[in-house]
Amino acid sequence: MRAAVLTAVNKPLEILDLEQEGPKAGEARVKVRAAGVCMSDWHIMNGDWPLPLPMVLGHEAAGEVVETGPGVTHVKSGDHVIFSFRPHCGHCAYCSQGRTVLCTGHNDTARWHMHDGTSRVKLNGEPVNVMARIGTFSEYVVCPAEQLVTVRRDLPWTHAAIIGCSVATGVGAVIRHAQVPAGASVLVIGCGGVGLNVVQGARLAGARTIIAADLLDNKLQYARQFGATHTVNAREEDVVKRVRDLTNGLGVDYAFDAIGSPATAVQIVDAVAPAGHAVLVGIPAYSATAPIGLSNMVYLEKKLTGTYYGSVRPSIDFGVLADLDMDKRINLDDLISRTYRFDEINEGFRLLTSGSVARGVIVFD
Repeated sequence: MRAAVLTAVNKPLEILDLEQEGPKAGEARVKVRAAGVCMSDWHIMNGDWPLPLPMVLGHEAAGEVVETGPGVTHVKSGDHVIFSFRPHCGHCAYCSQGRTVLCTGHNDTARWHMHDGTSRVKLNGEPVNVMARIGTFSEYVVCPAEQLVTVRRDLPWTHAAIIGCSVATGVGAVIRHAQVPAGASVLVIGCGGVGLNVVQGARLAGARTIIAADLLDNKLQYARQFGATHTVNAREEDVVKRVRDLTNGLGVDYAFDAIGSPATAVQIVDAVAPAGHAVLVGIPAYSATAPIGLSNMVYLEKKLTGTYYGSVRPSIDFGVLADLDMDKRINLDDLISRTYRFDEINEGFRLLTSGSVARGVIVFD
């Protein structure tokens, strides 16, 4: 089968023919139908997240189960599934608490190998790593079955794919993690795929004021389409000052950083009102740190938290998000602003990094 492989940092992905073994115990093989083009993949491509290469990238995807290994009972051949890029052992302390995205049950093996420490794909007989144990920029994926969530069959493949990362992360950050109440005021910094889902998560929660900030006017236009009541071009205005102007000088109740940079982390802390909640959503480079003003955190009782994968429970929340989509309570039709053939994958990353798309999705034949 063909897969898009990163062989060196700062080089385009190469679509190569790989050998693939069948699923072993607890695993399944999935025919990939659609895969999103996401900044998390780009962080590996540009070296922000140093990982062992060569590696099949891709983590936001959906497909159809074609084969299962021994012991797999929760999915079967023919099921439509969304990939979760986090494991779900079911027995560690975090899984037992329902915080499955923090699962520690498989920390004894690297996240780019199967749970037995081996790989299911090879190039010229040599093992190839796969991102998050799934590596979904592939025509077929063999992965741990626990990372597959069955969803309704009438859900479009492209919609199912982006639910697996950008939708879950953005909407989940608002609904599951921060639990924004109706009537709150919200700031979202960064209006890419995740940030736009934070915006529509805030709208879904009933936020009264939703302020979106970005450097590009086309992204701010997207933000208004998805529910922003106000927009700020951060090239032209001071974001924190503008937020205070819009909130009677106090700041917002909740602020979300969907970029993941030191500067935007400082901005969300400065932009929240006394007793406000600032949330880090975008994943930064591993070496990044931010100079947070500590005294105001104490005197004004501000709160700063991080959320990974929107703090969702994939086995439950993917189905909830699918229903919200099919009921038109969240808008995934307009979120997918471009689709690509598999051999156009590097063009997809070019447009992603230039800010030209809301969300791009690769559609497999």
